[in-house]
Amino acid sequence: MPDVIMPRLSDTMEEGELSRWMKQVGDEIHKGDVLAEIETDKATMDLEAFDNGVLEQLLVVAGTLVPIGAPVARIGDGSNIVTDGATPAAPVATAAPVATTAPVATTAPAADAAAPAALPAASAPAPVAVAPTAPTAPTAPEAPAATPTPTGELRTSPLARKIGREHGIDLHTIAGTGPQGRITRTDVDTAILAQASAASVPEPVAAAAAPTAVSADSVTVPVSRIRAVTARRLTESQAVPHFFLTSVVNVERLVAFRTDVNASLETVGSKVSLNDLFVRACAVVLRAHPEVNASWGDGVILRHNHVNVGVAVATDDGLLVPVVADADQKSLAAIATETRALAGLARTGSLSLAQMSGGTFTISNLGMFGIDSFTAVLNPPEAGILAIGAATEVPQVRDGQLVSVPMVKITLTVDHRVLDGAVAAAFLRDLTQLLEEPLRIVL
Repeated sequence: MPDVIMPRLSDTMEEGELSRWMKQVGDEIHKGDVLAEIETDKATMDLEAFDNGVLEQLLVVAGTLVPIGAPVARIGDGSNIVTDGATPAAPVATAAPVATTAPVATTAPAADAAAPAALPAASAPAPVAVAPTAPTAPTAPEAPAATPTPTGELRTSPLARKIGREHGIDLHTIAGTGPQGRITRTDVDTAILAQASAASVPEPVAAAAAPTAVSADSVTVPVSRIRAVTARRLTESQAVPHFFLTSVVNVERLVAFRTDVNASLETVGSKVSLNDLFVRACAVVLRAHPEVNASWGDGVILRHNHVNVGVAVATDDGLLVPVVADADQKSLAAIATETRALAGLARTGSLSLAQMSGGTFTISNLGMFGIDSFTAVLNPPEAGILAIGAATEVPQVRDGQLVSVPMVKITLTVDHRVLDGAVAAAFLRDLTQLLEEPLRIVL
């Protein structure tokens, strides 16, 4: 019987929580069927079947944290069906009596000193620190019953830990509803809602303790998952030793070249943007400078065989970076079509994890907002990111005549662990020259 194993769904994944089975023992399975949902540190993904047959056994229950490569189910011809491993309902509803949770009073403020929900824990009625108010009363006993693992080992999924950390939730104050008391994403979401509900109730004591947290002049804005992940990754980026190099590019010929290209593509209904030209130019120069197409990897430098250029896209929920894979091998028209499609998927929240993974270099363009120049923060683990400003008319003397020339400032942010100044400067020099001689971009 072929085993269904926990796959690696992202480059940072080490384990995943099998959050829900979509098929049950005895079901007929076809290749490509979704067997289960898996929560990783980045997103919730589908576990698909790679074989046809009958689902004969479930080896783990829903809510179990499973390391990569471990078997989770078996598919066979239906002759060895085992129902013992089927997902039983987790009997966590019988929580322990609502014990006095003294640790809440000491640990909750540490999570977020300004969090309104943490303040009641320091006062007399400690058990209501993260408990929902009347609208969600059934979950109230669960939040204080924070001793599912008296040994100190917190049983929780990586996604639940991440969400809890991002919202300042002390997971020790939550009673998990998963198998063996495991804290799931749903439990953390419930605690977040409880915290928001507690914050909405006017309490004079809380107002006196932290007037800024309940000030009428402030509005609490929930953070989207995308923005929370962006915040975490950019915080990690600040630990990287950065340096910055800026060059000014004469884009007069580049703009004219784009006009000619778009005229030739008009018959096929395609269009090339200046950003597409930058993507293609960066890919060409990265191919010539493999030392820049690299990343830092736990004490070693990883030089990548593929040139995958990420393009930062602003969405209502936060910043996303879809990746144009093998951009050095694609034509300008193909890059234009792909970037347009990826940007559309990003803005509708339809990007897959694969379309956001594997980048080796990133471009961030704020020129359309009229920003002359800026420095971009590295997108870990990549060693470089290029910030592109707006085209600005600059006076120049040409053949004794004063003329106006469009110039663009580009700033390269570099991981100093991977690249030294001279190497990065050579890359930026060659990129500048290529942009000023745009016919070479398509060669």
